[in-house]
Amino acid sequence: MTDDRPPAALAFDLGGTELRAALVAASGTILAFASAATLAKAGPAAVIEQMVALAGTVQAHAPAVRLLGVGVGAPGPLDPEEGVVLDAPTLDGWRQVPLAERLGARLGRSVRIENDANAAALGEWRYGAGRGTRSMVFVTVSTGIGGGIIAGGRILHGRRGLAGEIGHMAITGESRPCFCGAIGCFEAVASGSALGEEATRATAPGDGSDLRRRSEDGPVSARHVVEAARAGDLKALALLDAEARWLGIGFTNLLHLYSPEVIVVGGGLSNGLDLMAHGITTTIGARAMRPYRDVPVRRATLGNHAGLIGAASLILAGDGEAISREANHG
Repeated sequence: MTDDRPPAALAFDLGGTELRAALVAASGTILAFASAATLAKAGPAAVIEQMVALAGTVQAHAPAVRLLGVGVGAPGPLDPEEGVVLDAPTLDGWRQVPLAERLGARLGRSVRIENDANAAALGEWRYGAGRGTRSMVFVTVSTGIGGGIIAGGRILHGRRGLAGEIGHMAITGESRPCFCGAIGCFEAVASGSALGEEATRATAPGDGSDLRRRSEDGPVSARHVVEAARAGDLKALALLDAEARWLGIGFTNLLHLYSPEVIVVGGGLSNGLDLMAHGITTTIGARAMRPYRDVPVRRATLGNHAGLIGAASLILAGDGEAISREANHG
């Protein structure tokens, strides 16, 4: 008997703060969604039980579908071929955890896992701002900086799936130490956290500045900087000019390394990409070799759902070749 129900995948976006689940159609449409605060300190067994509970929730609130499998975007480092989370720093006790095997046994479905930044890259490549390309660099700029690289129609994994840690490129000889302990990381100078810290140092409680007013005299965040810049605050605009320069330097390195057709920028700070576009383009123009200067830098289009949709695409499109065929003929 033929099963005429439309195909769909169950997807998870496992973060240190929030666990999100969805049923995703082959078109990339989210059919049902649920989330919960991650039990990050309770260990792998507790989180896997959360995933099972959320799976039941989304399946109960979606139309009848033919469930093809389960895709998971999880914090790295992880080994996507073995389905093992190697050492997730945001989740206590997650070392050498065979997540695909354990979750698959609980759900009775095949499970594929991917680094969360790679999952978001896949989502934007297949359904978002990178659709139709065969090479793309995705950069997420928020608390930290992460990314994923599509090269020749495939996600670039490297040894044990560890490629693409672009936040830890060394782009300067000076900076405050990165959380990894090194000096000069892209993340240490250009992340949303770094921008907020710089804005906090540039102001003081009670100084009457727009930045401190927006933060209610507490630490200033990157979101406050973007909001104040949109209101015309000169200090905020100067901070974004400096941020644009750092991003431009990092993006220049990525252009030279991977020669993508497009750089796609996601994460919270992408909300201010329009304010930084000129500075980024100017820096790339000054630093990149001529053949690389015309590569567009675009804002991601899938927002917070990029990781979920990308995780689903691990199942919906099969391997990278299948995804590539859909991207080029979609």
